[in-house]
Amino acid sequence: MDQPNPVDTGPLSGFSPERRASVLIETLPYIQRFAGSVIVVKFGGSAMGDELLATQFAEDIVLMHSVGIRPVVVHGGGPQIGALMDRLGIVSEFRDGLRVTDAETLEVARMVLVGKVNREIVSSINRHGSMAVGLSGEDAGLIRATARNVELGFVGDVESVNPAIIERLLVEDLIPVVSTIGSDLDGQAYNINADTVAAALAGALGAERILYLTDVEGLMADVDDSSSRISRVNLSDLSALLADGTISGGMIPKVQACMDALAAGVGSAHMVDGRIPHVLLLELFTDIGIGTMVLPDGHEMVVL
Repeated sequence: MDQPNPVDTGPLSGFSPERRASVLIETLPYIQRFAGSVIVVKFGGSAMGDELLATQFAEDIVLMHSVGIRPVVVHGGGPQIGALMDRLGIVSEFRDGLRVTDAETLEVARMVLVGKVNREIVSSINRHGSMAVGLSGEDAGLIRATARNVELGFVGDVESVNPAIIERLLVEDLIPVVSTIGSDLDGQAYNINADTVAAALAGALGAERILYLTDVEGLMADVDDSSSRISRVNLSDLSALLADGTISGGMIPKVQACMDALAAGVGSAHMVDGRIPHVLLLELFTDIGIGTMVLPDGHEMVVL
């Protein structure tokens, strides 16, 4: 007896058979190009809080893995930390946009990042097969941290990365999922910005690309004009946009992380809108491009 067809809810649902075939053919050179490459993906923003988008993110990571790419996922969890602190009646204090992290706040951050968010991402990926492994930056000395500022408490910066545990997992054809708690030589834990960790880890792994999921369409030449998205920019032009104030607010840390990643030898950095279904596949495997690609000098800036 014929088995019933499953409901088609994938990224090609609604396409004609001819269009589906065309899309699959379009992906082939990209799959061939990236096969065997390490691609670091920083998971964050609205996609983490939306069940459907989070499911689609896991599907994208699994597909990347299935075609020979070696994805590494890095995640934060600021909103989730804030939500649990509110439930526990712990008042958050912020200085220059950073949460002051005392011992109690650090304990909450570790509970959320390592015990909740990380496990949820691993579980979502492993619905498609036992391939994801959750890690903290404390594991096997992965992320060595130093205190950023004594007034911020246990907020850290990346001092060094020891990628040995990640490399071992990649050799075993597994998908590392990293939460961004690091530690110093004395074992003291620190909460570190996930964008910064992703850039440092991508550099240490010699990643081909790093992708940042954000809540914006990309960098804008004019912040008041949604049609002015910069699809491609080099490091020198990006530095100029920072200097003249075109880039401001919450985009500054992400832009700096992209620049740090390229300085560490990563091939390209991408800021993409995580609110778009299957945005990773669209950015990696199609000709259209979705967000903003940051490249080494020698490439011209392109504004759509």
